[in-house]
Amino acid sequence: MRTVTVVGASLAGLNSVQQLRHQGFDGRIVVVGDEPHRPYDRPPLSKALLAGRASVDDLWLCDQEDQDELDAEWLLGVRAEQLDPAAGRVRLSNGAEIDTDGVVIATGGQAKRLPGIEDIQGLHTVRTIEDAIALRAELTRGAGEVVVVGAGWIGAEIASTCHELGLGVTLLEAGEVPLSRTLGDAMGSVFAALHTDHGVTLRCRTQVGGIANAPDGDQRRVTGVWLTDGTQLPADVVVMGIGMRPATDWLAGSGVAVDDGVLCDPGCVTELPSVVAVGDVARYRTAAGNTARHEHWTNAAEQPATAIRNLLAGTTIEHYRPSGYVWSDQYGVRLQVAGELGQPDEVEVVDGSPSDRRFVTAYRRGGDTVGVLAMNNPKLFTRMRKQLAKRAASSS
Repeated sequence: MRTVTVVGASLAGLNSVQQLRHQGFDGRIVVVGDEPHRPYDRPPLSKALLAGRASVDDLWLCDQEDQDELDAEWLLGVRAEQLDPAAGRVRLSNGAEIDTDGVVIATGGQAKRLPGIEDIQGLHTVRTIEDAIALRAELTRGAGEVVVVGAGWIGAEIASTCHELGLGVTLLEAGEVPLSRTLGDAMGSVFAALHTDHGVTLRCRTQVGGIANAPDGDQRRVTGVWLTDGTQLPADVVVMGIGMRPATDWLAGSGVAVDDGVLCDPGCVTELPSVVAVGDVARYRTAAGNTARHEHWTNAAEQPATAIRNLLAGTTIEHYRPSGYVWSDQYGVRLQVAGELGQPDEVEVVDGSPSDRRFVTAYRRGGDTVGVLAMNNPKLFTRMRKQLAKRAASSS
């Protein structure tokens, strides 16, 4: 293998380049990124950058010297538009073509948007640096009422930041409570209280029916949100935190299977041994036989080590074992998750109290602790997280 092309100048893409060098690859590496920026950290976009506590210069994941040491070619501000594995070629949006022996797909995705709102001003998502800068500009120039659609991790963080900026916030959630699919209803209720205790209006079991708008010069601007029950909520700004769509369109006709992400085996290898996928875009087969795709920082940081090892070997010699670690900062509270929280037999608060905003909860299955949730309790959480990791390592 003489040339490897990494498509996606993201955290997962950068870590893939680093792993290629760390694991001894001394050939040509080409990195293709559709954004004009070198790799940057996305979690601060909805928190520190949006709040004004960090600048863009604080987000870079590597400086120029570190980037130079990797001895890679960085093609930024250009998209990959077609993959032809048989010819060993990646075609770019500027007409250029890259002859390559291996491909790492680290394209992440685009934030989902409500349908039929393309020409309405005041509607935002937060996925890129430009998204966060544009939203902050609106929030700090006189916005009064903000409606956040979606109370998952990103929506909750945006609601918290808007509250920090002194704005009125309404948070909409389709489920019974926030994060119920991840944490369960009982712990989801704790997060619901975290919002309402800070004066954020939380409306659950709520669906958006449309966006109210009015003329604003030669454009139209949002004035509110219509709910499916007929209620209209006033809004100067609407932020959509309703998930992301994996960036896989460019793989059409390539032979790489996609289904809400790039389908991979347990080692992040596609049906083509010379093509692997990492990060938000990778949907890999788990030890339980189902498929999983993770949209969080830790996965993008950890997954490349396994994927690159298998890519260089030309076959799957190692399976990916996710740590399941996720963190979030909301209303001055540090939230941490590790392991598997889905479908537990038992959920028990083992230390502290949710009402005190300091606790640790164990998620158990078959008598074993398989997942941990903590709020403002990093010491015990870290100890239990290490125990989870040891158990996972011993069973692999």
